[in-house]
Amino acid sequence: MDESGARTLSDQQPDQQPDEQPGTTPAAATTSPAPSPYTGSARCVALPEDRAAFERQMKDAPSSLGALFLRRIAATPDAPAYLRPDGAGQFVTSTWGETGLVVQELAAGLLALGLQPEDRVAIAATTRVEWIEADLAVMCAGGATTTIYPTSTPEDVHHILTDSGSRFLVAENEKQLAKAFAEDSAIETAILIDGTAPDVANVITLGDLQERGRALLADDPDAVAHATAAVRPDSLATLIYTSGTTGRPKGVRISHSSWVYEGLATTSIGLVTADDLSYLWLPMSHSFGKVLLSTQIAAGHAAAVDGDVAHIITNLPIVRPTTMAGAPRIFEKVYAGVIAATKSEGGAKLKIFEWAIGVGLQVSRLRQQGREPSGLLAVKHRIADTLVFSKVRDRFGGRMQLFVSGAAPLSRDIAEWFHAVGLLVVEGYGLTETSAAAFVNRPGHYEFGTVGLPMPGTEVALADDGEILVKGPGVMMGYHNLPDATAEVMSDGWLHTGDVGEISADGSLRITDRKKDLIKTSGGKYVAPQAIETQFKAICPLAAQIVVHGDGRNFVSALVALDPDAIKAWAAANELEGASFGDVARSPKMRATIEAFVDQLNAGLGRWETIKKFEILDRELTVEEGDLTPSLKLKRRAVETRYRSTLDGFYQG
Repeated sequence: MDESGARTLSDQQPDQQPDEQPGTTPAAATTSPAPSPYTGSARCVALPEDRAAFERQMKDAPSSLGALFLRRIAATPDAPAYLRPDGAGQFVTSTWGETGLVVQELAAGLLALGLQPEDRVAIAATTRVEWIEADLAVMCAGGATTTIYPTSTPEDVHHILTDSGSRFLVAENEKQLAKAFAEDSAIETAILIDGTAPDVANVITLGDLQERGRALLADDPDAVAHATAAVRPDSLATLIYTSGTTGRPKGVRISHSSWVYEGLATTSIGLVTADDLSYLWLPMSHSFGKVLLSTQIAAGHAAAVDGDVAHIITNLPIVRPTTMAGAPRIFEKVYAGVIAATKSEGGAKLKIFEWAIGVGLQVSRLRQQGREPSGLLAVKHRIADTLVFSKVRDRFGGRMQLFVSGAAPLSRDIAEWFHAVGLLVVEGYGLTETSAAAFVNRPGHYEFGTVGLPMPGTEVALADDGEILVKGPGVMMGYHNLPDATAEVMSDGWLHTGDVGEISADGSLRITDRKKDLIKTSGGKYVAPQAIETQFKAICPLAAQIVVHGDGRNFVSALVALDPDAIKAWAAANELEGASFGDVARSPKMRATIEAFVDQLNAGLGRWETIKKFEILDRELTVEEGDLTPSLKLKRRAVETRYRSTLDGFYQG
């Protein structure tokens, strides 16, 4: 307990409470904690060595993300920075110096267009190196980036452009351009990444922007340097419009100091080093992707960038990265795929695999206690590694050292399975409102089933009802044009996250559920749906999503969405090869299979939590249909609304 008596603690993105930071400078992280009005007894803080390393980094912290980028270029101009797909199955590398030249020309081009300090430049594109170059150009020119998910509807795009007051737009292609101009827009100039600009006065290509930048730099070589130097720590850097699991997207105002803080704090805890090679596929429009960019610049490591999720499995053996961040769904799919493939082979291979996993789990649990295997167990582990584990690791390129999972809860069982095969997945937690990373497990200090310790410089308290409150340099400046909404979640500098948590015996934070998602049955019993959903996806390799329902009802029910890749193999093994998704989902055999997994789940739940009725959906839940956010988080309310008649039918009579 700190002096205030608070239960202090230290991309997951909430519903429209906070989505997925007043403006503080990075130096604020080293000041004494402000008194907290909340009471309790448990404590969770960053490790002393993390805090010491962080304070050393902060002594010469640059004033802006643009300045951090320029410092990186000066320090390691010839080191590799970005790898991009060449269209022929390989990757092309650019150095920090080469990247800096492109960014300087783009930044000068924006200045030539008339960009003023904090003017918004919207980017509507998938994750690619050009997204990063455009964003860094905005940072260096003194503007502010407005993020637009490429999956956004024309209506949401219009709202974001209008609400943000964006003057300029960087669009990936004509499809994104068309959405931006579907209604009257205040966009003065649109910049097209791919294709040829249409014969319209206010649309140019990215190449055209560079040409304008070169012309400006020929007349004023220091134009970009002066613009970057004028940016203050509390200047607006980014307006991230949350995908939102309910309601209209809100713009989260994040300062330069928050991104600098995130980059320096993450490197100070040793999550990555300059020698790493990361694989970046997460949406750059999401705070999780943006914090990875800040961290990469601070650490100086290279990143392979390809936002096409379908390419991850084929690209990893080519890139051979050492680290990758992802949403839990990625790890769930890999786990389910390996299990399904092994079971389909059967025979001796299945027996060897199951034996090896058993050995790996024994070693994992020893290592979680800080111990190493010895004697016969060590011999068995070496054999298991040769026969099984090394082959699983080869799927990721054979050099993977660390995965980081965020945006939604990850099953402890799945984390332990990865650890058993020699792949460490550390879970983290944060919101768009905290510039993504607020907590994370460390490679040398991890506890599966928790989101770890706070980032150095971040304070956290638990309210009396268990709600997690966060304060620190990563916290947003507020919601754009929404003072009332800001006041609802901010109090004396504390951000009310809307998430409920508890502190483990090891001092790490465990997220138990969303405050607004907690179900209260008509019998007065509380049920945490996320915990049940996470358990089910860990035991059922066929499930992509499960929606646990029951608020105000007299029992708990569920909707089960199948994984299209997993059911192909299942269908082939159950005389349904070639059947449609819907036919497989509706088949009696699938019903019996899912029912067996539900029974297995229920065996470990309290009576009031058990799923009494369920329905298997005959379609996949997707981002495009509005069922999931771009970070693959379930839009619970949207799905419940879509299937209201099915859910009501569970309780009739």
